[in-house]
Amino acid sequence: MLLRRVALTAVALVPALLAAPAVSAAPLPLPQLENGGDHLTVSVSDAGRLNGRYELYCHPDGGTHHRPKEACAQLDKQARWGKDLFAPVAKTQMCTDIYGGPQRAHISGRWAGKPVDADFSRTNGCEMARWNKFSELLGNPEVSDED
Repeated sequence: MLLRRVALTAVALVPALLAAPAVSAAPLPLPQLENGGDHLTVSVSDAGRLNGRYELYCHPDGGTHHRPKEACAQLDKQARWGKDLFAPVAKTQMCTDIYGGPQRAHISGRWAGKPVDADFSRTNGCEMARWNKFSELLGNPEVSDED
């Protein structure tokens, strides 16, 4: 008996729901959550034209970074579950003693729900390779201003 009353009530509400005004179909922008989402602050120094401080948001891509789509794609491609994408070069890692330049960078923020606080340089072969893994995010100091 109770089930029959619930069914009759639901049927009686259908005309009222159909008469409701249409809602705009335009998508709403996704908010950048303070404690979620991917947001990085990138500071580059001693790198000439690359110097500056940039904000990068991913998912959706945006911010003040000059190539947010490419930077987010490069990070997404390298991300692995259970691995720290921004981990420093291991102290025990053997590296070539090749100096790549004075460029330095600092990245802070959140990536994949984890805090990021990472420093970058080009002081040896390992650090240069690490910088190059983030070339869309940090810039490529080996490309001249004319390129």
